Amino acid sequence: MLAQAQLLFTVAFVEMAVILLLLFKTPLRKLLIAAIDRAKRGRGSLVVKSVGATVLVLLIYTVYSIRDIQSRPLENINPTEQVLLAYQVLQASLMGFALFLSLMIDRLHHYIRELRVLRKVMEAAKKQDQSFDNGKSGDKVSSLKEEISSLKSKIRVLESEREDVRANRANSESLKQQYEKIVDEYGELLEKNEHLRSQLRAIGEK
Repeated sequence: MLAQAQLLFTVAFVEMAVILLLLFKTPLRKLLIAAIDRAKRGRGSLVVKSVGATVLVLLIYTVYSIRDIQSRPLENINPTEQVLLAYQVLQASLMGFALFLSLMIDRLHHYIRELRVLRKVMEAAKKQDQSFDNGKSGDKVSSLKEEISSLKSKIRVLESEREDVRANRANSESLKQQYEKIVDEYGELLEKNEHLRSQLRAIGEK
């Protein structure tokens, strides 16, 4: 009887230690998760379920025995049955606590695995977003470079047109000066012509 109680105490303390290791991120946590993964695969899962079912059946039987003893009148319960009742209450409590802790371990392991998968998915999505942003910024840079090159070509065309306009303006200025010079020379020639005509008229009259 004492050996069974000691075994149940040991199981309960081991399960509490496992829960503490699962709750805090330590180097042993990965090893523990890997061990639980192996225990849940193949025959390990069958063994764990069989042990859990056996403990549950023993718990139900112990609770039934406790109820059977407690249903009797106090006068009919001898000291041996009282000691047995106290031991069965302790045993039922330890078995129930052990089953509860095993359920806690199973749920913690499940949620930790889901959290790991979720983190991996989030990291992959973050990397995809970063690559998409980089590609998008690269497209923007290439489009801006194309716009800059087109603007440079337009600026070159405008500069050449401006040079042509300056050249044409300079040519027009020189042509204007030549025209004015020709007009002046033509005026001088007209004056000389009139002067010669007047001289010829004066000679003819004489």
